Amino acid sequence: MAALLSLGIMGARAAGASGGVLVYAAASLADALADIDTAFTVRTGIHVTSSLAASSTLAKQIEAGAPADVYFSADLQWMDYLQQRGLLRGGSRDVVGNSLVLIAPAARRLRVQIAPRFDLANLLGGGRLAVADPDSVPAGIYAREALENLGVWSSVVPRLVSAENVRVALEYVARGDAPLGIVYRTDALAEKRVRIVGVFPGDSHPPIVYPAALTRHAGAAAARYLAFITSADAGVVFRKWGFEPLSSPSSARSPY
Repeated sequence: MAALLSLGIMGARAAGASGGVLVYAAASLADALADIDTAFTVRTGIHVTSSLAASSTLAKQIEAGAPADVYFSADLQWMDYLQQRGLLRGGSRDVVGNSLVLIAPAARRLRVQIAPRFDLANLLGGGRLAVADPDSVPAGIYAREALENLGVWSSVVPRLVSAENVRVALEYVARGDAPLGIVYRTDALAEKRVRIVGVFPGDSHPPIVYPAALTRHAGAAAARYLAFITSADAGVVFRKWGFEPLSSPSSARSPY
């Protein structure tokens, strides 16, 4: 972990040295931000570098001194973690929402009705269930909470393959290394090698919210970027990639 944090900080400093805006964002935002960052640069002339990983990893890197300008998390927990340590400037904004789905390799013809005590262990056959790390990564935490609420968590714990972030869990299923996985809907839509075989009820887990905030040393360019990702134009791009824009004046959250 120490080596990972060090590499993240050195990479961030190299990116920040050229100016522009350095964004630390959840891995599940990769496709949407590729489009949004380009659109922002075309409009403003300000270059954006997005560093993508698990929200937990990025939060730890910022805590260790990485010079990110904007933190864009996949849950509220890690945003609060940084706010409580005085590492963010002002409150955060809830930018987009997402949903949680069960996926299988695209060739597998399966449809699962996800309901209390559904037989997920049996559906795995002799394989494993791919999830992001359920102890720290938002997608994995949501997955664990959903499975606990549905009464099936204990039956699949021995069958988990834990990934460093949600895109790695997605790749396990896409390659056929795992017969099933739990990811965000947006991840599944972006990967042609998998298909959605079930959708988790919204009340089986807390709402999936992606907040964004400026770090304490962010400048004017970063403030312009934060305003842009909460704009109607960015909302069109987020919808293209399956996210649900949430931004409005009422979505601003206080620092604590």
